[in-house]
Amino acid sequence: MKKALLVISFGTSYPETLRNNIEACEQQLAAVFSDRKRFRAFTSGMIIRKLRQRDGIHIDTPHDALTRLYHAGYHDVAVQCLHIINGDEYEKVLREVEKFRPRFRRLVLGAPLLSHFNDYLHLMRALRHQLPRLAEGECVVFMGHGTTHPAFSAYACLDHLMSHDHFPARVGAVESYPELPLLIAGLKQQQIRKVYLMPLMLVAGDHAINDMASNEETSWKSQLEQAGIVAIPRLQGLGENPMIRQMFIDHLAHALRDQETIE
Repeated sequence: MKKALLVISFGTSYPETLRNNIEACEQQLAAVFSDRKRFRAFTSGMIIRKLRQRDGIHIDTPHDALTRLYHAGYHDVAVQCLHIINGDEYEKVLREVEKFRPRFRRLVLGAPLLSHFNDYLHLMRALRHQLPRLAEGECVVFMGHGTTHPAFSAYACLDHLMSHDHFPARVGAVESYPELPLLIAGLKQQQIRKVYLMPLMLVAGDHAINDMASNEETSWKSQLEQAGIVAIPRLQGLGENPMIRQMFIDHLAHALRDQETIE
């Protein structure tokens, strides 16, 4: 029986970020599920179009990838998405998987990074390994993407757990709650004078480079410095962290085990 591993991410148009984060995740997944042939898809139509027009590179959408696997005679497909939360991008994948499920003997989908309570605890352990050495009056500020989807609450949940566990970091989101002004007020209350800015995203792409780390007036770096807090950007996507890559592996392994139990 032909087996496939389909790894789906939002995507990125930055080649180095693609190698260091998305490819790193794909390779670690492929090493564990070595009986499966590896395939890739992106959920961002904008990035797919940009890569095609700029570089002549074709990347499948989830729909295209599953169609291709079906026509190529694959019967057993394990899909792992590299999304952080159960938001709009993950639901795109879920809808396609449910639509294609009758076409395969087995079609399994592994959950996003933050799907269960223990995922938050595992993520904090993984993030601790990439924190810089912090002095008194210093901490890390993680920038999440944010969403209008109800799953935006994942960022606030992680921020709350970090505070509860005295983890030296705060979490905000570009496009939803917790917003940066709220974080700045909290940092001042804690008498934090210096922060390291790091993306809470799979890749260090446009949001990290422009919205977080640039010298533009509206960037998080500029807003923090205007508030009297030194801000040092660290452009490292979550995909560079092997412990986070292992979390995706664990999610897919769990999904495969659950499917075997049902069968």
